[in-house]
Amino acid sequence: MDLLSDGRLLLRALEPEDLDFLYACENNTQIWQVSHTLVPYSRYVLKQYLANAHLDIYTAKQLRLLMVPVNNPKNPIGALDLFDFDPYHSRAGLGILIHRDQDRQQGYATSALQLITSYSFSHLHLHQLYANIGASNIQSIRLFEKNGFTLTGTKKDWLKRETGWEDELMYQLIH
Repeated sequence: MDLLSDGRLLLRALEPEDLDFLYACENNTQIWQVSHTLVPYSRYVLKQYLANAHLDIYTAKQLRLLMVPVNNPKNPIGALDLFDFDPYHSRAGLGILIHRDQDRQQGYATSALQLITSYSFSHLHLHQLYANIGASNIQSIRLFEKNGFTLTGTKKDWLKRETGWEDELMYQLIH
């Protein structure tokens, strides 16, 4: 098995050809509350981002990989981010997005989480990964708990929503 593939799903670096997919993800207002986005991104800004996507995680302090089916690597289904990378404390935050509804509940997020966890511990030599999840995001909570992450804290009234305030849960996986 490849370090970033399980035979069905491949985690790959961003390519200039991914601009349209990235634009669609970043400007999908239905997921803004999960990604903490407040304003749309222009193609110009995303082109600049793609131009710097080659920087390694130690320089950029983040890594974005696209999730693509092995049999169709030009058709991304989602993105995965390692962010807030801290090499001194050997940790990083983790976020996962499956973009289209029809690609959800297909096991892609589970595969991606298992691949990035293995990569983070064996290749990046991280000690821990963490995820911040809104308390109402039951699917993400189940995903991370099913893959060994444990709830380690609650930030009360942390997220402002249209309907009021929501707690944010912190999940960690320590290697």
